[in-house]
Amino acid sequence: MREGPDISHLAALIGDPARANILTALMGGQALTATELAEEAGVALPTASQHISKLVASGFLTARKQGRHKYLAIASAEVAEVLEALMGLAEAQGLRRVRPGPKDAGLREARICYNHLAGARGVQMYDAMVRQGLLEVRATGLALSPAGRRFMTDFGIALEELEHRRTPLCRECLDWSERRSHLAGSLGRAVLGRMEEIGWVKRDPGSRAVLFSTRGLGAFEGAFPLDAA
Repeated sequence: MREGPDISHLAALIGDPARANILTALMGGQALTATELAEEAGVALPTASQHISKLVASGFLTARKQGRHKYLAIASAEVAEVLEALMGLAEAQGLRRVRPGPKDAGLREARICYNHLAGARGVQMYDAMVRQGLLEVRATGLALSPAGRRFMTDFGIALEELEHRRTPLCRECLDWSERRSHLAGSLGRAVLGRMEEIGWVKRDPGSRAVLFSTRGLGAFEGAFPLDAA
């Protein structure tokens, strides 16, 4: 008896290489034009436009017009979480689009996953916060402890503003390269934004990699040490 959701349509959409490349390109959290996505997908603009229309219609992407341009972005954090999990599955099975290289190493070290910090540094931050008692892993999900709230407030995060948003404050996201959790949700996004604001990190314009400044890396290691007690 066939019951429950039918995933075949969504799987077929993601299964097309050009559409998979489009979705992967947007996991950096930035909105891109159809022309930019055509280049990422390696197809002509008319073909990319057809793929984009299908992804928008199926709820994978959202489109926003600004001036003469239309920008595409991942539709939601839920979609991004599914894509990150699929990347982890592909990585575990050795399914790679390109041979590993310097850029690949940078992505594994620290990268943007939709709108939050991922890679080895993202996992380090999550683990340190749990060990320091800043994050509590509950049956109902992640939550900031009282100590975590003080820490984030001191770090410059406006928690009350975040808590009024529809997006959950804290959520786990399975990291595709580390295959362990990193911090997502509105707090994950705010922490990455704050790190950019105070000069700890900057985005690599040519990829999804996040680059730490010398000062920023030292401060990050102090705040989220690998051997946090």
